[in-house]
Amino acid sequence: MNKNYYAVLMAGGVGSRFWPISTSENPKQFHDMLGTGTTLIQKTFQRLNKFVPAENILILTNERYNDLVLEQLPMVKQEQVVLEPAMRNTAPCILYAAMKIQKINEDAVMIVAPSDHWIEDEEAFAKDVIACFKKCEKEDVLCTLGIKPSFPNTGFGYIEYNKADTTQIKKVNQFREKPDYETAKDFLAQGNFLWNAGIFMWSAKTIVNAFKSYQPKQYKLFRDGLVCFNTDDEKKFISENYPKAENISIDYAILENSSSIFVLEATFDWNDLGIWGSLYDKLDKDENNNAIVNAKVLTQDASGNMIRSKAGKVVVVDGLNDYIIVDKDEVLLIYPKVKEQDIKQVLNKVKDAFGDEFA
Repeated sequence: MNKNYYAVLMAGGVGSRFWPISTSENPKQFHDMLGTGTTLIQKTFQRLNKFVPAENILILTNERYNDLVLEQLPMVKQEQVVLEPAMRNTAPCILYAAMKIQKINEDAVMIVAPSDHWIEDEEAFAKDVIACFKKCEKEDVLCTLGIKPSFPNTGFGYIEYNKADTTQIKKVNQFREKPDYETAKDFLAQGNFLWNAGIFMWSAKTIVNAFKSYQPKQYKLFRDGLVCFNTDDEKKFISENYPKAENISIDYAILENSSSIFVLEATFDWNDLGIWGSLYDKLDKDENNNAIVNAKVLTQDASGNMIRSKAGKVVVVDGLNDYIIVDKDEVLLIYPKVKEQDIKQVLNKVKDAFGDEFA
């Protein structure tokens, strides 16, 4: 395995659209969402470890999830868990991790990957990432993986690439915000738009230099602590200075400013598992098109439902179609699939009415 290959696994999100399974105390990346016996973060680590040495995989997460990470990934040492003392979006934590990696290995190339996505063909995934790594080793470029759109999705950002580019890894013209339906249809008709999966590759040196150019204030904040990184003094510096970092995404901080971004169209099936409906799409269905995780289910006049409970719980459903039915400890959610984007708002109402203990 190539010792210059590194990975940064993003595991700090809450995944509130998967409430009530995903909560602020125990987010979805730490759950076996697919009922396979493996949590999403475990599956992601295994996928990356096929081409990145285990000791070169850093887990970026919030301080409150440190114990969950070490419990679910027992092969990981404490120094591989990069802890955010405050939520500051993706740019500061990526810069922080990249500077730590660069200090260890000047020749490092790295992938930044979400911890909670579903990827079917892991060999194809590895092949695509390594192709980008090779480009990043030779050139000062930032690479991303784009997903060929299967329908005009309004829930993803899009990557527009240069139509005239005939190479495998194509020059990016621009990143586009989540569109409305008509705009998304237009993107698909043009044929040179891909879904933004939030999977990035670059050399540690190139991304740190990009911050130096486009986010000098952020760069200086972390550079002042470089001498502390990977030492016993790191925690004190980060706890005092990380909250001062600007709350900004990597997209706005770097990708929208750089002219050296390239995209490779992914050769694997992908799902961001962002909402209950996307999980439903990926699960096997019974004869009535119900997707079931863990539960023992009896149904009558019930179809198209997403049903989840604790292992072995008997669930009887009669007369419900296209609903999300999730039973977890003190919370039972019975909610129309068509309104699943509103679950975040439902969670806020639950918090207001009954307190944070259910969130």
